[in-house]
Amino acid sequence: MIRGLIFDLDGTLVDSLPGIAAALNHSLEELGLPAHPEEAVKGYIGDGVETLVNRALGNDHCTRSGEVVAGFQKHYPNDWKTGTHPYPGMTTLLEELHGENIPMAVLSNKPHLYTVEIVETLFPTHLFKPIRGHQKAFLKKPDPTTALQIVSGWNLAPEEVAYVGDSTVDLATAKAANLIPLIFSWGYGTPEDFPLLGSVNDLRHAVIETRS
Repeated sequence: MIRGLIFDLDGTLVDSLPGIAAALNHSLEELGLPAHPEEAVKGYIGDGVETLVNRALGNDHCTRSGEVVAGFQKHYPNDWKTGTHPYPGMTTLLEELHGENIPMAVLSNKPHLYTVEIVETLFPTHLFKPIRGHQKAFLKKPDPTTALQIVSGWNLAPEEVAYVGDSTVDLATAKAANLIPLIFSWGYGTPEDFPLLGSVNDLRHAVIETRS
């Protein structure tokens, strides 16, 4: 039985691709570097800003990564606000899960400041405790340390908690922490050869209907 849920953010709770692509391309264009279509940027997401930028630059412009990261950080605080939205039905389901007294958290490789700001802006503030983005003092996912700290804070065993994500990184995180992996089909970097959740209702079934 699933007694707790840890969620990834980008591609799981929210469609953030438009905002990320806009900030990346604004930074690239300011520096005279080639921009990328959203579908290409989709494949760069999942491992933090530095990796996003390095993937976008490739080998030809890798020496410009520091400049592009700085530009991204300048533009993203505005660009995410018009290019980030909860997936349809997600907030309603989260409220239902909260009503079932299931503790929920967010764990993302997005910088901590943005993670907290986006979650607290787009979702009711009572839903997630804690909210964790990447901070330099901690290793990024798929390192299991932060996920296991969250589980311990709930006084649950790892096998009682699901990690809900959308990517191979999220699947690896769940496996490293011995959590139950629940992976959506609509996100960024979706793993192959793994049973995927095709809708919000699939998550509802996996969590709520198995508790009865």
